[in-house]
Amino acid sequence: MANDFSNWVLWGPMTTARTIERGHGRVVLVVVAHADDVALFIGGTVAAWSDAGWRIVVVRVTDDRWDSLGLSVDDTIAANRSEFVAAAAILGIDQIVELGYPTDVLGDVSEVTLREQIIRQVRTHRPYALVSFDPYSMFGEDNQDHVVVAAATDEAFWTSQFDKHHPEHLAVGLEVHGCFERWYFGRRVVDVTDVVDISATLDRKIEAACAHRTMLTNYANQLRLQAATGGWELPLADDVVRHHDARPLIEPLLRVGASRTGGEHGLAAAEEFRVVTYGGLQPLLERFGRRLE
Repeated sequence: MANDFSNWVLWGPMTTARTIERGHGRVVLVVVAHADDVALFIGGTVAAWSDAGWRIVVVRVTDDRWDSLGLSVDDTIAANRSEFVAAAAILGIDQIVELGYPTDVLGDVSEVTLREQIIRQVRTHRPYALVSFDPYSMFGEDNQDHVVVAAATDEAFWTSQFDKHHPEHLAVGLEVHGCFERWYFGRRVVDVTDVVDISATLDRKIEAACAHRTMLTNYANQLRLQAATGGWELPLADDVVRHHDARPLIEPLLRVGASRTGGEHGLAAAEEFRVVTYGGLQPLLERFGRRLE
């Protein structure tokens, strides 16, 4: 039929090495569940965006109030917030937006309610790219916070363009907005389309990750508990808990992970993404569109 654009859709993943282009102040909006998600999953790419002149805005959905070892809830919230700010400075993040949900219970939160808050951020910051967890790469994902944030952000991409979705936003001066690209990440990205060389920013990724001392001390304690149940001990995790310094544990994990990912694509160190440009209809745009001056 005349309006059948199926021939213009890119069916199936085609992996390419993505060079981070100059940002010229354009916005990348990253939506995550927890403070350490940015550094651990995509810290190298975020630092590369910052270096290239993009404005990076990160929305943290939860307050990580229970992610600590031996601290009160109030002290945990304060420590994780402070360490997130430090990590953001290392990566070159320009702004942090806090939604303040309790951590680890987003499975009980209305996805539509959360989606409205993300739509508001899209309309406020008007990003070129919207970045979050991939709802279709959830193999091995046992954190419902990640799952809920993935779904809400994915729907916010297109609902932020509808003037009947939350007209109260428009009443206070916001406008509908369409993001040009969606970048998805996860524990394992199944349909990888783009890989970013992070050789030049890997050290900053590690520095930013290690800034999350409170959360990673708790992670090390989890490793101790699991090892003990299996009849093992892990002195490396013991040292992290004792000294409140995760570098001896986290640095080798991140270096090996980045090296392994990079090796699959002929790079020294890399991060993987599923990127959708123009809603998957980029060939249509290139065939019939024209660039604005």
